Amino acid sequence: QVSPEQVILSHSPLQLFSQFHQRCMLVAGQGPVEENAHDLGFKHVVTVEALRKAYPLLDMVDLSRRPKELPPPTTGFPTIEGVILFGEPVRWETSLQLIADVLLSNGNPGAELQDVPYPHLPILACNMDLLWMAEAKMPRFGHGTFLLCLESIYKKVTGRELKYEALIGKPSPVTYRYAQYLIQQQAEKQGWKAPIRRLYAVGDNPMSDVYGANLYNNYLKSAQQNQVQAGLKRSPQAASPQAEVSLELRNDCKSSVESCESILVCTGVYRHNSDVPKKTEACTVFHGHRDFCFDPSLVEASHVVQDVDDAVQLAFKKENWS
Repeated sequence: QVSPEQVILSHSPLQLFSQFHQRCMLVAGQGPVEENAHDLGFKHVVTVEALRKAYPLLDMVDLSRRPKELPPPTTGFPTIEGVILFGEPVRWETSLQLIADVLLSNGNPGAELQDVPYPHLPILACNMDLLWMAEAKMPRFGHGTFLLCLESIYKKVTGRELKYEALIGKPSPVTYRYAQYLIQQQAEKQGWKAPIRRLYAVGDNPMSDVYGANLYNNYLKSAQQNQVQAGLKRSPQAASPQAEVSLELRNDCKSSVESCESILVCTGVYRHNSDVPKKTEACTVFHGHRDFCFDPSLVEASHVVQDVDDAVQLAFKKENWS
């Protein structure tokens, strides 16, 4: 049984983005998003629902929710300085409209639109899965689908690309870097003297778990090359903005880790009988986020085993612990 403090949610690395913790942030998603943001260190947050109530003329798609009378002008509402997208909301039309309003108005959605600011306010987005599997026979829309809608709307309205300060959750290197950070903290608490050289990432989804682990492995290899050869440029994958993390995390993570091996299990999304992704881009529909280019080699696991127990035993054997 896993205790609550051992569960690492995809938004957990946000607590290390301290440069945004004092800003007034709009938070979108469902569930206790305000509480989650406070737990992660954000001091001033505004929900989409609070923004809708403050500016009732913004949310106009649902006829039944439109104000019957012209409301008085809004006063005293704080200027929004950034956006956190935790996950897919319930009312997509409301969130899409109000988030776009905040970006187009530079955080003052009640003001008359002048020039559209660009670059826009910083956006921190968690969970990039386009689809996910529930009880239905076909996959359901995930937060990646909502992000796709927001990106398309922003591009259509402004002619410019929506940009992210960070994309968090698999397969982002930020998430694997944060996992490394936590593992090294645990090792220090246990009094381990030997540095950690290898990480093992276990998952059942080639397109997120394996892709992310292999992408982070490339990041580690590139970092080693940078240390050996001064001035050597990083590979395009490692140089991606999504591979960068906050200064605090970069400084706290020691450079002893050399590799991250991906272990694919056959008890979830991936099955033995399923086709392994083809080695040609034309044969594979890539469901990954726009900012992560598809590379067939990244969905090929270092190891394929039956289940998590086998994965743990494999790691033990490779580390001479068995």
